[in-house]
Amino acid sequence: MNKLLGILFIGIFFCCAGSSHAGEIIQDELVNTTLLDKKIEKPEPFENYNFENTDVVEIKLAIVDAIKSENDVYEGQPVKFRVLSDVHYKGRLIIKRHTIVPAKVEVIIRSGMNGIPASIIFGDFEFEGINKHLISDTYEVRGQDRSLLVFPLKWALTILPPTGTFTNFIKGGHARIKSNKLVKIYYHPKWLMNNGKEQM
Repeated sequence: MNKLLGILFIGIFFCCAGSSHAGEIIQDELVNTTLLDKKIEKPEPFENYNFENTDVVEIKLAIVDAIKSENDVYEGQPVKFRVLSDVHYKGRLIIKRHTIVPAKVEVIIRSGMNGIPASIIFGDFEFEGINKHLISDTYEVRGQDRSLLVFPLKWALTILPPTGTFTNFIKGGHARIKSNKLVKIYYHPKWLMNNGKEQM
């Protein structure tokens, strides 16, 4: 019986080794036929990026039309924000108050089970006369996170199966944004350099 098991084990070992070797041959052949006959261009490094400069200007915004729920919008939808106060840099006015700023809804995450909240991410803010690559990050608005309540409740109910699974149906809060909600994004005037001169 032990000999039979030993022979079976050795047979499985060599089969696995053989299939692994065959897989390597197929993979090598795939690389040879798909990569080696093509010229792969190395991407150009972006040498005009200033990693060290820390100049930053805060821009205060508010959305023009309130969004009551993430269900009211779609990804890629254009939205508008308004500038709440004049924005200056080195004593110079760069953005006037009440300026309308176009942007887009970039990502929508619907509210999920177990209390996971919904989320809307705004981006692609466009300021006249300012390179959009100098505007950092995006702005995210989230609904109420109920998972901090759901998970302790789930564990407490596990002693009474299957009642713990009922907490799966508790959803997180909707993402919404009012027209008086303060939104902050940031302008980095010296992130991009062109022949040593800052771009606007």
